[in-house]
Amino acid sequence: MTTTTEPTANEPTAGEPTPAIIREYRIWMPRWVRRLPTWSRVGAILFLLLAASVWVRSRYVGGQFWMDEAIAVGISSHSLSAIPGVLRYDGSPPLYYLILHIWMSWFGNGEAATHWLSILFAELTVPIAYWGGLSFTRSRRAALTCATLFAFNGFLDYYALETRMYTLMALFGLLATIGFVRGFVFRERKYVLLFAASLALMLYTHNWGLFFGAGSFLSLIVLYYTGDAEIRENLVRDALAAFVGAAILFVPWIPNFFFQTVHTAAPWDTRPRFGVFVQIALGILGGGSIAVVMLLSAGVGYSPMFLKPRNMTRQTRVALMLVTIAAFTLATAWIASQVITPAWVVRYFAPVVPPILLLLGIGISRAGVIGAVALIFIICFMARPSAFEPQYKSDMQDIAGEVKSDLHPGDLVIVGQPEQTPLAYYYLPGGLRFANTIGAVKDPSYMNWVNAMKRYRAADPSKVVPKLLNSVKPGQQVLFIRPLTEGVANWEAPWTSLVRRRTAEWFQIIDKDKQFKEEAWAPHNYRGACCIADSAVLYVKK
Repeated sequence: MTTTTEPTANEPTAGEPTPAIIREYRIWMPRWVRRLPTWSRVGAILFLLLAASVWVRSRYVGGQFWMDEAIAVGISSHSLSAIPGVLRYDGSPPLYYLILHIWMSWFGNGEAATHWLSILFAELTVPIAYWGGLSFTRSRRAALTCATLFAFNGFLDYYALETRMYTLMALFGLLATIGFVRGFVFRERKYVLLFAASLALMLYTHNWGLFFGAGSFLSLIVLYYTGDAEIRENLVRDALAAFVGAAILFVPWIPNFFFQTVHTAAPWDTRPRFGVFVQIALGILGGGSIAVVMLLSAGVGYSPMFLKPRNMTRQTRVALMLVTIAAFTLATAWIASQVITPAWVVRYFAPVVPPILLLLGIGISRAGVIGAVALIFIICFMARPSAFEPQYKSDMQDIAGEVKSDLHPGDLVIVGQPEQTPLAYYYLPGGLRFANTIGAVKDPSYMNWVNAMKRYRAADPSKVVPKLLNSVKPGQQVLFIRPLTEGVANWEAPWTSLVRRRTAEWFQIIDKDKQFKEEAWAPHNYRGACCIADSAVLYVKK
């Protein structure tokens, strides 16, 4: 049986005909559909992808916050002019919080309202991925494959339902990746500006923008030594202009950045080991099985590039740059987490999601029938609302629902895990006083990470707890919220191990104080939580 290629779906890529070892196919379409303009057919497919993607990602849009989301909402609730100052205590750049502040002024600070902002950023990657794939390959099949991977990607699915900056970071990473390839591989200099602007936006969104910048710089070195004369011409000048330009745009934030670098860190994190490939498979691609399918089918698509010795083509360089950007970014972050401070969790991988998905999308599109079967499997596996979205991230909402009617203005809330204080503040009624196991908290809308480990170690419970309890008047109440720390393996970092010990010490002191009588406890129906979980005891002073 002979097979043919649909010319409107898979045009030749940069003069590289499909090799005979890959069995091709033609997509059947009714005659009236074939008569439609190409733009209308592509537009219809993109619309269906977006609609399906939004449906998948919005099933649990009203799900409860966990502590990082409450911190984001708390910081963003301050005025635009105050947010940069508040972030000196947090350790993050300001762009996402400024955007979230404006968004909340329009739509409110509820879970669903703020999650929709993250969904919006995730959905914007779909048409942009189509544009990127098309501009890299001149193949609509490749472009639509890339768009499909972004529409149903596990990482974007998960973090589209978090009120955090990770889908925004992925969006900027996609623009930066497209700008890099078009600007430096294709030598279209206007795209160098896109790369520089996108890199600056990444630096203003999350500190992993630094690692992406380092990975891009190292990739340029590889490109210089593997490129031809046309690529090398003015490459150094354009690269300097791009990186210096991004640095200049970042200058206004540098004083805050240096303060954060010196005074805030991530004591709650541990140094990564060599499980990066497992983390990529689970966190970025959505699981081991789906990762194997993607890698094998993409490998089939790319295999003709390496079957015969020949000069490096533009498509080979595109693939090489997508690999090196992701690999060098991850390597730089891994090394920095070993020698400077831990900064290695799956949610930080947002910058490398775009080059990895573009690489796989292009490879899968080149794999003929194998790629088509793989893509069907990917869609069936990933286009499920329950596949990646956490339905239950925290039980703080349940605790608040049970005890809020018993609380009164002036009562004291003590949060065992300090960074959960903004979460309790978000869900509990107003007028309460807050403290955590470091001490009294003046503004519970954010977590003060400045010299946090030093302050925590110095906060002797035998001195801090009695002072707080003495501030409670007879008839007033104390709500002590204690994290569930039975899973010791998750509490081994310097910070979390101290939280575990301190909350036990605080609970013992409060529970044995004869001035206080236990009134209630919560939650009575613990449903399990993927991220954090707590129990709470309500005391009244006699």
